[in-house]
Amino acid sequence: MDYQNILVRYEDNIAIVTINREKALNALNRRTFAELRHFFSEGAEKNIIGVIVTGAGEKAFVAGADIKEFDGLDQESAAQLSRNGQEVFLSIERYDKPVIAAVNGFALGGGCELAMACHMRVAGGKARFGQPEVNLGIIPGYGGTQRLVQLIGKGKALELLMTADMIKADEAHRLGLANHVVEPGEEVAKAKEILLKIGTKAPVAVAKIIECVNAYFEPLVNGIEYEINAFGETANTEDFKEGAAAFVEKRKAEFKGR
Repeated sequence: MDYQNILVRYEDNIAIVTINREKALNALNRRTFAELRHFFSEGAEKNIIGVIVTGAGEKAFVAGADIKEFDGLDQESAAQLSRNGQEVFLSIERYDKPVIAAVNGFALGGGCELAMACHMRVAGGKARFGQPEVNLGIIPGYGGTQRLVQLIGKGKALELLMTADMIKADEAHRLGLANHVVEPGEEVAKAKEILLKIGTKAPVAVAKIIECVNAYFEPLVNGIEYEINAFGETANTEDFKEGAAAFVEKRKAEFKGR
């Protein structure tokens, strides 16, 4: 696929995906969703450590959905728009490599939902988070009512969703929405630091952790049973044998992802 709205580059075996619509404050339109869907389904190089998602420029990570595309929506077309976005963000949440949002500015509406679909969030000091959809007479449609509750709890999530209040990076960190807060411009560097540390661990085990944590939030999945099965699967890997041997021999493990 020929990417027009995202830029992809690789550094230290890490994919850095930049939403590249700076003049529109990186607003998410249908084309951007299509490109994200393609990247996370088949576009990424296979042996990467993980992915960093960020926004072009200094003002916005993603300032929201492209409201111009909402013109003329009816109930059916709006539901389809929401379903498409949900599917794309689920592909990020279920990606088998760690995905970190490097939030370098406004993460509002769909932008906040994109950040929450990533496995972790590093916020710059100028980052701002919010779900302002009620100001437009609608609600979040890309997972905001679900993931915000998961990350910060029901009471505070309801407050932010219903007031449309925007919070700063430090408040997001206090609430658990952001994993780390760094100086403006250091978001990608901090995300790389985290991914490089994860890259020293067993890849199969990392992928299984993502699966197991996601299973906790699946209503029809028994998370404990899922963990039991995943534990058995990781115990049957070459990486486990290497990790155990390295521990006994007091050396650094050399994992192969098998």
